Amino acid sequence: MSTETGFYSLKATLPGNKTYDFADLKGKTVLIVNTASNCGFTPQYKGLQGLYDKYKDRDFVILGFPCNQFGGQEPKDDEAIGEFCSRNHGVTFPLMKKSDVNGDNTNEVFKWLKNEKAGLLGLTRIKWNFEKFLVDKEGKVVHRWASTTTPDHIDVEVAKIL
Repeated sequence: MSTETGFYSLKATLPGNKTYDFADLKGKTVLIVNTASNCGFTPQYKGLQGLYDKYKDRDFVILGFPCNQFGGQEPKDDEAIGEFCSRNHGVTFPLMKKSDVNGDNTNEVFKWLKNEKAGLLGLTRIKWNFEKFLVDKEGKVVHRWASTTTPDHIDVEVAKIL
């Protein structure tokens, strides 16, 4: 299966068990982030929203994937996560249903992303909340950033491939 077919064949689950079909992302630049509400990196939501606002009219999409695997820092249910992100950080980009990004129950999106782009030292495991993957308009993972990399530091890379 080619990289392009792989990315665009993925599906994720939105709150309310609605399907988010990645085929709808063809021709768009996509930033995928695993998120949490009670993390030291949670303020990155504001930076992510700023990036989204800046480039959404240029076919740029951010998808948030809430996850509770790192220190239990996302204990809320899907509805409460959405309310928290909207109220406290002004988030308007899509947030998926809470899911795992490591282990036996890893969601299909993160299985694919980790297979396509290893992290530091060739490790595939997601190390913490707010790890980021940038996918170009052809469905290829072009960057993977650690949690410590803030949205303002990736702005230049996003702009380059839009």
